[in-house]
Amino acid sequence: MKRKVLLGILFVALFLSSPFLLLHASFAQNPVKEVPAEYGYIVKLGDQVPAFSTTLINGKTVSSADFKGKVVMLQFTASWCSVCRKEMPFIERDIWQKHKNNRNFLLIGVDLDEPLEKVKKFQEDIKVTYPLALDPGGSIFNLFAEKKAGVTRNIIVDKNGKIVCLTRLYKEEEFAEMVKVIDNLLK
Repeated sequence: MKRKVLLGILFVALFLSSPFLLLHASFAQNPVKEVPAEYGYIVKLGDQVPAFSTTLINGKTVSSADFKGKVVMLQFTASWCSVCRKEMPFIERDIWQKHKNNRNFLLIGVDLDEPLEKVKKFQEDIKVTYPLALDPGGSIFNLFAEKKAGVTRNIIVDKNGKIVCLTRLYKEEEFAEMVKVIDNLLK
């Protein structure tokens, strides 16, 4: 009898410390919602973030390998995108200013296929301070979304490198849910 109780306690202890539970706990805090097909994503919730490397407009190189142990927000944008211009001040205010000093958080705006000088001017015009990166030819964008899909989208990656949130366009309710996902992951 004592042996069965001890084995049961051991099983529970092993289960509670397993990576499966951590992944499950992440999804329990951030309920998985079906992503509509019309969003044009080729990645799914729970997928590992694809490997890529990019250059920020300050010249620093960042790669998906740098995401380890961090909550990451990838915001796909472009200077010609009116919805991006509408959403970016909210990202600046509600996400970046709140978490920019948290060493466990990384936000990168990935500008779709525009030259460096244009992206620098875009950042200045829209008055955001979070890092913007270059995506020549859309090679990074195409790791996440269909080639002809619209640019306004956000991808949230948990500390284990799993995609936990995918948004499209700027919708207040969806944006508020994304903010909660980030906040929960950073608790």
